[in-house]
Formats: sequence, structure tokens, C-alpha cells
Amino acid sequence: MPLSAALQNSRTLQGIVWMVLSSILFVGMTAIIRHLGSGLPAVEAAFIRYFLGSLLILPMVIRHWPGIPSKRDTGFYILRGIVHGGGVILWFYAMARIPIAEVTAIGYVAPIFVTIGAAIFLGERLQLRRIVGVICGFAGALIILRPGFQEVNMGQMAQLLAAPLFAISFILAKKLTETQGSSMIVGMLSIGCTLALLPGAILQWRNPTVEELLWLVLAAVVATGAHYTLTRAFEAAPITVTQPLGFLQLIWAAILGVLAFGEPLDPYVMVGGAVIVAAATYISHREIQVSRQQRTPTAIATKI
Repeated sequence: MPLSAALQNSRTLQGIVWMVLSSILFVGMTAIIRHLGSGLPAVEAAFIRYFLGSLLILPMVIRHWPGIPSKRDTGFYILRGIVHGGGVILWFYAMARIPIAEVTAIGYVAPIFVTIGAAIFLGERLQLRRIVGVICGFAGALIILRPGFQEVNMGQMAQLLAAPLFAISFILAKKLTETQGSSMIVGMLSIGCTLALLPGAILQWRNPTVEELLWLVLAAVVATGAHYTLTRAFEAAPITVTQPLGFLQLIWAAILGVLAFGEPLDPYVMVGGAVIVAAATYISHREIQVSRQQRTPTAIATKI
């Protein structure tokens, strides 16, 4: 095997390992919030988690500080902090009220909203492959929610509303990558969410117990580790390899929900989640294929 191929295989394996670790850590963070339940107001719990996360990330932001951002980027940072903060509140609210596997499965709708948002806000063409992926993604959400067959509760609605907010946050991050480094984008998101959540946290503040505070400290550490391992996975392996592994989160969430919280394993959640993940993976795979075709010169162009 050529050295270059061996190195590529090694990096791909590293990417797979990082992605598996990331999926475990993300579900671990979800379990911590589920364990906390609804004792703390959602906005307060979210604020404390992001405040502690900001303390962890602040040294990295200072180290990579490129100078004062432009007015455009400053506006994007502020808007992203507000939008993402809103999504986090809804996510915390949902996490305390519906099973872990269901929260995870519905959360996979976010990449579908990214596709729609990219067409609306970035001017990207909504081609047939994207339309098919979007339709399949929402079909998966309907399988999970089953409107008309069961009552859609507030936890499900909160998680469904969080998805487009996280999608907008992703699109803003994509715009910021044009001028800002990844360390700054991650760091400023944590700081921006902390500031955006502060007013709501003050209005609904309840002094957390020592136990609750320790759990939130652990959540901040686990979340930081999850984002770090996710970044390492993306650096090491192609997204076509790492994206399907995101489905592992649903498997870990289902197992953890059954073993740790006694939550029933809902086959509709698993089937609907699989449909949503398949749709998101299909969109990503096709986008990368098209991107490679555009970068690769044609046979005629190569000869010229």
C-alpha cells in the first residue's frame, strides 16, 4: 500500500474514533441535563452551562484574538448569540420533558432547515436532490411526532422549534468562516450565548443547589469535550465518513434512556430518526460529490 494511502486510511480511522467519542459525549451532556430535570428554569440552566463553558474557552479566544471584528462580523456574532441562545433554551426545556432518544431524533431535523436556509439567505439553488432530502427529513419528523395519532406535547414542539434556530446559527457560522477563524467562532458563540441568556436568567433566577451546580459544571466540561472531538473528527476524515456516524447519538441516547431513566424504546422514534439521518446524510453526500466534480478539471480541460 502506498504511504499516502496508508496515511489517509490512518486519518480516516482517527476521524471515526473521534466521531464515536463525540457522539458519546454529546449524549452524555444530554443525559446530564435530563438528570437535572425541570428543577431549574431552562434559561437559567442554559446560562450557567454557557457561562462555565465561556470560562473554559476564554483562554483560547484571547490566544487567537485577531483584533476587533468588522461591523458585519460583529452583527453576525450578536445575532448568532441571540438565535443560538433561544435554541438552547428550547432544547433545555425539551430535554426535561421528553425521552432522550426523542430529543436526539427530532434534533436531526436541523440540517434539513440548514438546506432551506441556505437557499433563502445564501442564494444557493434548491436543486432536486435537496428538495428530496428536505421532504424525507420532514417525513421522518412526522413519523416521530405522529400528529393526528397522538397529541404533540410542549416538549416535542420546543425541540422542533429549536431546530430552525440552530440551523440559522449554523448558516451564520458559515458566513463568519469567510473572515474569522474556527477558534474565534466557537469561543464567541459561547460568550454570545452567555450574554444573550443573562437577562432571562436574572428574571427567572433560583439559587441552584451545590449538586445542581456540580452537574452543570460537568455538563460544561463534557460539552466542551464534545465540540473538541467533533472538530478533530472533521479535521481527520471526510464528512462523508463522519456524517453517518452522527446516527450513533440516537443509538446511545436510546440505550441510555432505557438503562438510566427507564424510558421505553419507541420504535417510531428510531424509524423516524433513521429517516431523518438518511435524508441529512444524502444531502451532505450529494453536495460533496457535486463540489468535487466542480473542482476536478474535465478531460478536455486537462489536455489543454
